[in-house]
Amino acid sequence: MSAHGTILVTGGSRGLGAAICRRLAADGYAIAVNYARNADGAQAVVRDIAAAGGAAQAIAGDVAEEADVLRMFDAAAAMPAPLVGLVNNAGIIGGNSRLVDLDSAALQRTLAVNVTGTVLCAREAVRRMSTARGGKGGAIVNLSSVAARLGGPAELVHYATSKGAIDSFTLGLAREVAEEGIRVNAVAPGLIETDMNPPARLQRLVPGVPIRRVGQPDEVAEAVAWLMSPAASYVVGTILTVSGGR
Repeated sequence: MSAHGTILVTGGSRGLGAAICRRLAADGYAIAVNYARNADGAQAVVRDIAAAGGAAQAIAGDVAEEADVLRMFDAAAAMPAPLVGLVNNAGIIGGNSRLVDLDSAALQRTLAVNVTGTVLCAREAVRRMSTARGGKGGAIVNLSSVAARLGGPAELVHYATSKGAIDSFTLGLAREVAEEGIRVNAVAPGLIETDMNPPARLQRLVPGVPIRRVGQPDEVAEAVAWLMSPAASYVVGTILTVSGGR
């Protein structure tokens, strides 16, 4: 059993999510590695954590589907260590497109995963962790993006819109549940080297990053781990930007 409890990480099979899972496991948490379709990737993360002496379990589920979310949290709650945290990492770009060319189905799916999924998962975490409902408290970290502030013009306005919603949700929920032993914060990454950012896009945009390089998933994972940790015990409703100054 993990001495620190279980943290559910949505979208944990690759990219930022996988790095976050490994980093939190290194801090002694048991990790519920959620995935929607990439079972092989999730199992690889579980094996990596086990090989390092940690505990993890892969849990399938589409965060945009309420029934899946309920099953995910039931599975996480059944792990030996109690649920103490949620990282709302699952998200999609929804394709690069100017608004005039945006497909309605792509918009709906982007909002369903990035916004509805985050809200549903946070709801279930609060139901289980809130001291007002018999829980022992915990922490929630949502993944936002600097796109919420920059707007994503000419390619990602719809994605930026979804992340703007995450910023508002983070601030509101943080103030709603702070007295119930739950700290809610967000991390807003900038240009990070993952498969969600094609190399050509990174090369095109990196000159606009003051630090003059792209970020790595492990650098975002460090920020998430700090917000989850007791070291951030007085940090509530904060959106921590990890963007190299962009």
